[in-house]
Amino acid sequence: METTLNPKIITKRLRRDAWNAIEEYNMLENGDKIMVCLSGGKDSYTLLDILLHYQKESDIDFEIIAVNMDQKQPGFPEEVIPNYCKKNDIPYLIVEQDTYSVVKEKTPEGKTTCSLCSRMRRGKLYATAKEICANKLALGHHRDDIIETFLLNMFFSGKLETMPPKYKTDDGEHIIIRPLAFCKEEEIMVFSDFKQFPIIPCNLCGSQPKLQRQLVKKMLKEWKTEYPDRSAIMFNALKNVSPSHLVDTKLFNFKTL
Repeated sequence: METTLNPKIITKRLRRDAWNAIEEYNMLENGDKIMVCLSGGKDSYTLLDILLHYQKESDIDFEIIAVNMDQKQPGFPEEVIPNYCKKNDIPYLIVEQDTYSVVKEKTPEGKTTCSLCSRMRRGKLYATAKEICANKLALGHHRDDIIETFLLNMFFSGKLETMPPKYKTDDGEHIIIRPLAFCKEEEIMVFSDFKQFPIIPCNLCGSQPKLQRQLVKKMLKEWKTEYPDRSAIMFNALKNVSPSHLVDTKLFNFKTL
């Protein structure tokens, strides 16, 4: 009997979940030029693989270009992504910017580097999308990322907010899409191993032991032991919001009741 982690079953499930997200949020349209942000991690490789699949198998006519940002981290194997893209006939672009030195210089000892690194990387990627006339940027965030971000914002920032599957940047110039929004991280890990993607680890933030996100991951993992469907329920809650049953007067006009 096939297990739920059978790679062939996982492949079908990931493609199905991604397609459901693509359809529900109208992520892909004819004429789109999609800039896939390829970091070298399991999530972005999976994202690229699934979009390439639907570029061939769907009726939507869209263009893909994989873009990797070389942040000049020590020991970064800069040949890995070009070799992968060439081998698989994938259009790609390598963008270079030494954010590593800046982040290391500006971040106080003991503080996490993620916030500054993310802002600098995001700014460069947005500028690159404009330069190559890509109207949408695809990011590899998955269901677990969305749930973790929701909990991080609630516990540490005092707001109900997470990563939306699709949004427009504040300047109105870019549409950001997350086709893996319905996909589970554990299945992405199985798929990544099955496909033998050439993974590049992040040496900048991956070694920081006390990241708030790591604490939330640990909490969710412990919950899952006793309540296996907890993440699914939480994700469904994010899709089933009742503004009149919260306390934000910007979302619901309580005064006129």
